[in-house]
Amino acid sequence: MAPLPRRTRFRYSLGSFVTGAFGTVPGLLLLPYLTDTMAVPAAVAGVIVFVPKAWDVLFNPIAGRLSDADLVKTGSRRRFLLRGGIGVAILFAVLFAHPGFGSPGPDATYVVIAFFLCATAYAFFQVPFNALPAELTESAEERTKLTSVRIGVLAVAILVSGGAAPAITDVLDGVAGYRVMGVVMAVIILAATIAVYTGLKGAPVGSLRPNALSFKQQLRTIAQWRPFRWLMGTYFIQALGIGTVLAAIPYFAQHVLGDPSYRTALFVGFVGPALVTMPLWPRLGRRYGKLNGFRIATAVFTVGLLGLILAKELPFALTLVFVALSGVGYAGISVFPLAILPDLITAEEERTGETRAGITAGVWTASETLGLALGPGLFGIVLQLGGYVSSTDATAAQPGSAVTAILLGSSVLPAVLIALAAPLLRRKVLEPKPAAQP
Repeated sequence: MAPLPRRTRFRYSLGSFVTGAFGTVPGLLLLPYLTDTMAVPAAVAGVIVFVPKAWDVLFNPIAGRLSDADLVKTGSRRRFLLRGGIGVAILFAVLFAHPGFGSPGPDATYVVIAFFLCATAYAFFQVPFNALPAELTESAEERTKLTSVRIGVLAVAILVSGGAAPAITDVLDGVAGYRVMGVVMAVIILAATIAVYTGLKGAPVGSLRPNALSFKQQLRTIAQWRPFRWLMGTYFIQALGIGTVLAAIPYFAQHVLGDPSYRTALFVGFVGPALVTMPLWPRLGRRYGKLNGFRIATAVFTVGLLGLILAKELPFALTLVFVALSGVGYAGISVFPLAILPDLITAEEERTGETRAGITAGVWTASETLGLALGPGLFGIVLQLGGYVSSTDATAAQPGSAVTAILLGSSVLPAVLIALAAPLLRRKVLEPKPAAQP
């Protein structure tokens, strides 16, 4: 089987700038955008961050089904990528435009509607984007290479978007900073969408298997697909932990470390080591096995997060060491699930003789989206329980209980969530022996 051209791997991976920006920036800044510029109570803000993405849990499998049908009809998923990406770009800028209606209720309602629409548009991009690796090549080795390039570009995208977004809001304080940041991120999303759409023109497409089952039957089949369920469960729990970490960074910088400008340094200190070590995890996986690599990455991430409980007593440089260790683990838990998933999809399609990539990617994306959305929501509840005081200018004095809640919500809580996924990494489920062909 001919290897994928390098240009195809790279052009496909450019779509990670869409997923990286949408997956990172709202999780990093949407909660403080609500609590510290609109005076929305922390618990309500957490619900606002969660609800629109929870919609995707229901809608992503539908988007996957539509994408599968369009693939069979037209031979390509590219037009879904284009339309979805353009929609995300426009609505992302709208989301952070801050209407300024003058009271928390109308302002929060505006955010809910804009985020709801943006999450819907994102489904039409992300679902076919996740489905493509299983179709661009039928070689497990080539899919691993493709995934490795994609993860590398994703790390760059997360570093760029997650580093630039808070930096912009630091330079341009308050509402103006969020508005400019939204436009800048929208331009990045739009450019990445056009790049991946044009770059995949003429790219190979795997066997187009018919959709003989109804949508409900396909969902039932996926529910009975044990290896996929276990991998998705692992990914969901850890996405919940990652979502909590991202939401905590601005509050951790301002109220635990005492300087809101530290949030850019914290984010770069987290993602930078992830970017550097990202290529090393696949090598470790090839030598010791993907599941063993996954377990090691989980342990490293957990230890790094637990070290942050000492942040108030440690010098900032030592705190960054634990942040960097967390980033190294984050790189690993990002690589291994996406390296295993295409293999599971191909094995299931070969077993059934029908297209599964689109709807599987839809369910997978829904799980990831739900985890990343629940993380900020969970952290919002922690803030509320700690008595966090919301405001319109981020200057409200916080009680000691709020600072303690931020510290625990930034370290112990996500560490527990990351570690909880470890028991699901069972070899007999995720690396089963090939079934005998009938």
